[in-house]
Amino acid sequence: MNKLLATLLTGLFATSVYAQSGTATTSPSTGATSGASTTATAPAAGANVNADTKAEAKADKKTAQAEEKAVKADAKAQKKIAKADAKADKTKAKARAEAAEDKADAVK
Repeated sequence: MNKLLATLLTGLFATSVYAQSGTATTSPSTGATSGASTTATAPAAGANVNADTKAEAKADKKTAQAEEKAVKADAKAQKKIAKADAKADKTKAKARAEAAEDKADAVK
């Protein structure tokens, strides 16, 4: 259940980041503009793309960190479960041994 939840949350996060970055990279509307304004907006557009790329990389890094954290938490939970199962098996074996011993004593 935890893995499913973690997967859904990271997918939701990644989707929202992708959706946000897609709208920022749309091309500007075409119209009658002078050559000077086109060259002036070109560096700004390049800076915007660079900023989008940086934001995307940052979001990917955070997503990777969140996934890594989820994997570590899952591993920790699995370790606890294995430890509890081992303890339960040991307790069951002890109880069965005691029951067998009591039954043997009752037969005598």
